[in-house]
Amino acid sequence: MDINKSLRLAIDTGDVKLGCNQASKAIESGKIKLVIFSSNCPTDTVTFAESKETRMHKFKGNNAVLGAACGKPFPVAAVAIMNEGKSDILSLKQE
Repeated sequence: MDINKSLRLAIDTGDVKLGCNQASKAIESGKIKLVIFSSNCPTDTVTFAESKETRMHKFKGNNAVLGAACGKPFPVAAVAIMNEGKSDILSLKQE
């Protein structure tokens, strides 16, 4: 699976929230299917997701690389997948 293609397809066809604040709100709502964290995501966001027993995947790159993978010209530390759309992003292993 090409995570970059899957992320972009999920963003284009599904319901995805970008950034730590939006991801935290999505986690709090309980309607999240997966959250992807960059390698340098703030620990309080990761700890919050762990406390809510959210399905998580740790992206190997930092927030600048994750932002580029999402097709955005800015850094993205967290991506919350509410609905994957036509993407296969949910087949990522939980880490």
